[in-house]
Amino acid sequence: MVVTKDHIGGLVFLCLSVAYGFYAREIPMFPGDEYEPFNAQTLPIFLSWLGGILGFLMLVTARRDVASKLSVAGLDFLLVAKLLVLIMIFAFALEWVGFMLSTILFLVGGYWILGERRPKMLFIASVPFAVGIWFILAKLLDIYLAPGRFFTQVLGG
Repeated sequence: MVVTKDHIGGLVFLCLSVAYGFYAREIPMFPGDEYEPFNAQTLPIFLSWLGGILGFLMLVTARRDVASKLSVAGLDFLLVAKLLVLIMIFAFALEWVGFMLSTILFLVGGYWILGERRPKMLFIASVPFAVGIWFILAKLLDIYLAPGRFFTQVLGG
């Protein structure tokens, strides 16, 4: 059996979707929401099913020729490690400096790691995206995004 990058990608996507679906069932709901047609678990469960189906299709339709055999030559694992560290820093920063600032810093850091060095371009690519996502989540979908412990302690409230 030949294992290709397509097989590994499909298997990883399938595993992530199954894990996401498993934990989606643990999303807390308000009393009585379990009888509603759409609740806090509906979209995550749908997305996990969709991801599972797509992951399975990726496994089934993956190329099986020897020419696409798995090769790690030319892959930059140091870059991947840096991005994973940046993701962990982002996760910790969310609690302390809030969604907006941590998202902007995450995007700037990600673009910097990927090779963009012009400060103007870093902020033009990061700030509007972070503000747009914040606007959609906080204002249109009315999802509460905590400002962060630092700002709560410094500014009070």
